[in-house]
Amino acid sequence: MLVISVANQKGGVGKTTTSLALADALYKQGFKVCLIDMDPQGGLTTACGIVPDKLNLTTYDVLLGRNEIKEVLIAVQGLDLLPANIDLAAAEIELMNELARENILREKLKALEEYDFVFIDTPPSLGLLTINALVASDGVIIPVETKYLGIRGVALLLKTIEKVKAKIRPDLEIIGIVPTMWEKTILAKEVVEELKESLGERIRIFPPIKKTVKAAESSVAGVSILTYAPNTNIASVYQQIAKEIVKWAEDRQSKVKG
Repeated sequence: MLVISVANQKGGVGKTTTSLALADALYKQGFKVCLIDMDPQGGLTTACGIVPDKLNLTTYDVLLGRNEIKEVLIAVQGLDLLPANIDLAAAEIELMNELARENILREKLKALEEYDFVFIDTPPSLGLLTINALVASDGVIIPVETKYLGIRGVALLLKTIEKVKAKIRPDLEIIGIVPTMWEKTILAKEVVEELKESLGERIRIFPPIKKTVKAAESSVAGVSILTYAPNTNIASVYQQIAKEIVKWAEDRQSKVKG
C-alpha cells in the first residue's frame, strides 16, 4: 500500500478534484483504492455524492479512537471513502495534547493493507490535520493554481514537507506539482514556465489541468471528472498523471526491495 497526500495550504486550487480524479483513474486501471477526507469542509465527501451533515461516523471518530477505520469506510463508485464533516474541525484541538499526535493517522492507516493506493485530500491549512496526512504519506501531489499567488504558497508548503522529512518521515517524496485551472493566457503560461524554471530540476511538473466548468459540474453530480466527462482533455491529463504515479510507485517499491 502506498499513501499519497494531495496538499496545498491554499484553498480553491483543485485538491479535491485532483484527489478523486487520480483515485478513479487508478481504480479504472485495476487498482484497489481508498480515499481519506481530512478536510472539515467535507469537499471530497460531497464530491463523492454524500451529504456530510447527515453522517454519524467520520474521520473525526477514527482519529479520536472512537471507531476503527474499516467501520467508517463508505463504498463509492468502486472506491472506498473515509468521509469527513465539520466535526473534524474539533480534532486539531482535542488531539493537541496527545502523545505522538502527528502519527495518529499513520497508525490508523495500517489497517488498510489490502489497498494498493490511499489518497488523502487535505484541508487548506498547514495545521495538525495536514501534518498528520503528510506523516502518513509516502508521496505528495501538489496542485498549484496557475496564478502568481499560487506560486507564492508553494514555497511555504515545500518548507513544511522538508521539516516533516527531516524530523519524522525521511522517506516522504514529492511526486510532482499539478498546475491547475490553466487558461490560454499569457499569465498562465508564465506561471507554468516559472514553476519549471524554479522547481523543475528537482520536482516533476505535470501537464496543466485546464479550467473547465465540467470539473464543478462533476462535483455537483457526485462523481469524478473521469466518469462525468471521460472524453475531455482534463480527464485525459489526469489519466496520464495516474500512469506516472504507477511508475513512481514501481520505482519506489523497487528501491525498497533493493
